[in-house]
Amino acid sequence: MLSKELIDQLSNFTLLYVEDEEGIRNNIFEIFQDVFKEIHLAKNGEEAYKIYTEQKPDLIITDIRMPKMDGIELIEKIRQTNSKVRVIIFSAYTDLDYMLKAAELHLVKYIIKPVNEEKLVDALESFLNSYEGTKIYTLIPQWLFDEGRSTIKGPEEEFILTKKETKFLKLLLKKHRIITYEEMENLIWTHEHIMTQNALRLFIKNFRKKLPPNILKNVQGIGYQLVI
Repeated sequence: MLSKELIDQLSNFTLLYVEDEEGIRNNIFEIFQDVFKEIHLAKNGEEAYKIYTEQKPDLIITDIRMPKMDGIELIEKIRQTNSKVRVIIFSAYTDLDYMLKAAELHLVKYIIKPVNEEKLVDALESFLNSYEGTKIYTLIPQWLFDEGRSTIKGPEEEFILTKKETKFLKLLLKKHRIITYEEMENLIWTHEHIMTQNALRLFIKNFRKKLPPNILKNVQGIGYQLVI
């Protein structure tokens, strides 16, 4: 069984699982349906690529030999535009040519079938460990702030933060207190710009649209703080 700690961590991420054998596909879905925030299933590489472009999952787990487009071709195609999405390969094949090609695709893991619990846990832990060195914060359940990419990912949408918004959110998270108007002017606004009331009002209005509802609190006459 997956540990509660592992499940809690994985619940922030979305998965695309690609497998042409229906029985295996359904079994893995049953294991993962209460683990990941969202799961997308595909029966071949062609279908998987379409889902990938629409859903942008955090993790892709794929077989290699499949009809229409195999797993290697799928990942090669994705890697043309995305070098960072995490990929795990489950494969029954130990063919050296496949493994050499796979090694060039920056995988999290290449797992030889059959996949048992130990291999599965090891692969998922490797996926989580691949984020080490990048700061990812859970604002509230299903809302993540990725400091390295300057994005906030919610249940339905991902938001790209401006430089000012990223600085402000980092400040709010790291100080764990009210950030005063004076601090905002000195640390977030550059010397070339003055933090007018209108500029601040517009900044906060746009920033709130990218946050979970009601977590940014205005402390009248002082500044702002996060309520999380």
